[in-house]
Amino acid sequence: MKGLIWKIKSFSELSTEELYKILAIRQKVFVVEQECYYLDADNYDQKAVHLWAEQNGEILAYLRVFPENIKYKEASIGRVLTALSVRNKNLGKTLVSFSLQIILNQFKTKSVRISAQDYLIKFYGNFGFKDTGKKYLEDDIPHTEMLLSPILRP
Repeated sequence: MKGLIWKIKSFSELSTEELYKILAIRQKVFVVEQECYYLDADNYDQKAVHLWAEQNGEILAYLRVFPENIKYKEASIGRVLTALSVRNKNLGKTLVSFSLQIILNQFKTKSVRISAQDYLIKFYGNFGFKDTGKKYLEDDIPHTEMLLSPILRP
């Protein structure tokens, strides 16, 4: 996609405007589109590295990355999203690939554990994530715990 700007920042590096845009797109996707009513401000944002792509000031793809021992023993990614207007354009694949590079290069770890919505098992499987067999409901949405170990160069 032309004109995309990729950004990566810790919580303390986020401007007020950036944080507002991040929270707004997360609410739009997870609360409004998926009708998943939960408290998004979960006190994990302060411990995450935030990765997103924007175009003309609009966030089109976003996720947060956690080092080891925050969400799981392994590093993790979460709140993975793409805006409705850019879905099925491979932006999500690029986003996850970049997050794996961050985990390898910045966190210096090679294992990632995630909580994947069940309809995305194949998507994450394409990166080498394996189903751990742990299935559960998270906010009434079926999820599967998945593990990638070791990370191969994305």
